[in-house]
Amino acid sequence: MLGLFAIDLDHVLAHTAGLWDELRGQRIFITGGTGFFGCWLLETFVHATETLGLGATAVVLTRDAEAFRRKAPHLASHPALQFHVGDARSFPFPDGRFSHIVHAATTSSAPQPPRLLLETIVQGTRRTLDFAVHCGATKFLFCSSGAVYGKQPASITHVSETFSGAPDPLDSRSAYGEGKRMAELLCSLYAGEFGIQAKIARCFAFVGPHLPLDAHFAIGNFIRDGLAGGPIRVSGDGTPFRSYLYAADLAVWLWSILFSGTSCRAYNVGSNVETTIAALAATVAHIFGPTMEASIALQPSPEQLLERYVPCTERALGDLGLRPIIDLEEAIRRTIAWHRADAKTTSGV
Repeated sequence: MLGLFAIDLDHVLAHTAGLWDELRGQRIFITGGTGFFGCWLLETFVHATETLGLGATAVVLTRDAEAFRRKAPHLASHPALQFHVGDARSFPFPDGRFSHIVHAATTSSAPQPPRLLLETIVQGTRRTLDFAVHCGATKFLFCSSGAVYGKQPASITHVSETFSGAPDPLDSRSAYGEGKRMAELLCSLYAGEFGIQAKIARCFAFVGPHLPLDAHFAIGNFIRDGLAGGPIRVSGDGTPFRSYLYAADLAVWLWSILFSGTSCRAYNVGSNVETTIAALAATVAHIFGPTMEASIALQPSPEQLLERYVPCTERALGDLGLRPIIDLEEAIRRTIAWHRADAKTTSGV
């Protein structure tokens, strides 16, 4: 696996440069450190540590250290990173003290039955919070999800953190959102009982290097189609609204919330610039070139309410000065370029 481009690493450091001093000489513990979010966290952590001379180290929880070594040897062998084998629900506690914890385990792409997904989210969060108490960590970032709001009403263009909706508890597809809701509550309970500063990042949709192209992420699937020569295929009617934050901006937001966010005050993490899935497919096709086509499988139904999954990000802007910096077209271009370069590296070209 190819490392991140220098332009992205420098972007993250430039927009977080004043925040890293509290990690000087400290240890940080990261769960979910080998997935999409995790790779960005690890690469930007290493870059900050090296560039700023922080002398900080990170211990990364992983179920399979050898698999990650094959996937990302440049990270697996870095002296600032140590890998701790275990499951988020039951891992043995590493020795020593840690100042910060990032709990990013259990992504929405995890192929698990709903019951197991729910248990993994809740038990994994409780185990990691127990470790925070055990090791004396003061700041704890929980990567939650916009799924906690349930289905976004068609009349609300951008859902805010004060929206009181919720997933349908009688729908098994709500396991992910309900699990994140319960995990957020656990964070609040531990903050109240043990004084942990629990930072909550409600994450929406993203694009960038390391995003799986074979999961259920529409933008990843479109880029996969384009890399294969097209056409870009939309399996539905193309009418749902989404927004996409580039992963370098995502890393800026996550580090900023960990270091400077208010405890037990949730922050939506994502772009507020909406687009339909049909328009997104057309944008990806345009970036690949004038001969690339986009096809939409279904015709929209006049009776169907519009589906939206778009955050209001005014709180992140007002509290922390966070906003999307890299626009969607540039984000797609960088993601395509990274996958092409990674394919050449993997094939030995």
